Amino acid sequence: MRLLHSARNTSALFDDPNLVSCAGLVPVMRLAQDCDFAALVAEQVKMSVAVGANTALKVPAIVAGMIAGADSIDDLDVLRHGGMDKLFGGVRAPSTLGSFLRGFDWGNVRQLDVVSRRLLNELAARTPVLSDANVLAHLDIDSAQRRVYGHAKQGAGFGAAKVGGYTLRLRGLNPLLAAVSTPTRAPVLVGTRLRGGSANSARGAASFTAEAITTARAAGATGLLIARMDSAFYNGATIAACRRNGVRFSVTARMDKKITKAIAGIPDHAWTPIKYPNAIYDEDEQRWISDAEVAETSYTAFAGNRKHRVTARLIVRRVRRLAPPAQGELLPAWRHHAIFTDSPLPMLAAETDHRDHAIIEQVIADLIDGPLAHLPSGDFAANAAWLSCAAIAHNLLRAAATLASRRHGKARAATVRHELINIPARLAHRGRDQLILHLPQDWPWRDAFEGAFDTTHRAPPARAA
Repeated sequence: MRLLHSARNTSALFDDPNLVSCAGLVPVMRLAQDCDFAALVAEQVKMSVAVGANTALKVPAIVAGMIAGADSIDDLDVLRHGGMDKLFGGVRAPSTLGSFLRGFDWGNVRQLDVVSRRLLNELAARTPVLSDANVLAHLDIDSAQRRVYGHAKQGAGFGAAKVGGYTLRLRGLNPLLAAVSTPTRAPVLVGTRLRGGSANSARGAASFTAEAITTARAAGATGLLIARMDSAFYNGATIAACRRNGVRFSVTARMDKKITKAIAGIPDHAWTPIKYPNAIYDEDEQRWISDAEVAETSYTAFAGNRKHRVTARLIVRRVRRLAPPAQGELLPAWRHHAIFTDSPLPMLAAETDHRDHAIIEQVIADLIDGPLAHLPSGDFAANAAWLSCAAIAHNLLRAAATLASRRHGKARAATVRHELINIPARLAHRGRDQLILHLPQDWPWRDAFEGAFDTTHRAPPARAA
């Protein structure tokens, strides 16, 4: 590839009033409009401060900016260029939107969470974003530590975070996240909650889990729903919230003395080799020869608490140690990973299913690669509102991507933005009130864009009963 013009014969002018850089916002925000997004905001978010006026314009503007790639308040200016004012009305300056966010209190954040839940219901009714959730769905819950700098961030504190495989204590804020996915559909967010940076992962997890379950059920996850969590959420209250709401649980168990004793009681013949990295299949014995094995036993957790005592399956995966064990260790030859679950799946399927909990790490990575690259305000409630808007943007982008193509329905958010959202277009008018978007010829993902555009620009389908 080479340039065809010399430097002296090439110039650049920012003077085209009919050019836009993110034409893909049109089908996405059309989908939001069909779901009455602005009306939901106006109905639910009631702010008593002067900067809280026109919520039905300002919240969608923040969400649209996030979908286009904004990860800070200043970046929301991406909505004000070229012909964007011919596509969208009511766009506000970043300074106005920043003041608006700082006008939120915690009650307003919770109102915005209601908007997020109700919008997801509408998206699930109009798109295949959770099309098979009435059969099997997974609710994955996790927390993340978002690092912040300086001393002006309200609520910031030191908490544990993994960086490069190592656990470090970083100063930041601690979002709690819940996502629902199915075997064929990528995760959408059914709950977010911002907490202080020093918050334990399980703080408030029981009520958060119950709320996420209600949201998932309302969005169409009416079949088998399995809640998956890591060991930070291994506590009686959170598991009780799952059982109380008719949801199966699958939680990584902490390797305490009681768990270790239960594992030691599993007989040698109960262990089943599994297909694991470097496993070899023995044709004669028709089994895998592997350095990893799985077994299960019955276990009663939280026996000292009558309210939370529960008996379920303890499924254990063991992997041979690479380093010599410590002298006198109870289980010297293996490293053990246990999950406590009442999943109805067979043992090997249940163990594999739990490992897929890692899918929520991709959701967190998508958010960090997008709107949660920063928590942009010094005000805690403003950052909590930003997090809620990020969840709305994630779900809108995911729903629109399912209309584009099967590949985009499961692609990373950055891929969807690159291929379907940040597309340059020239605006032209033909006749009265008829607008044409002239898009690049031979755009590699034209078919996918047209899939989303054509679907959202037909008469909106009736909402499912």
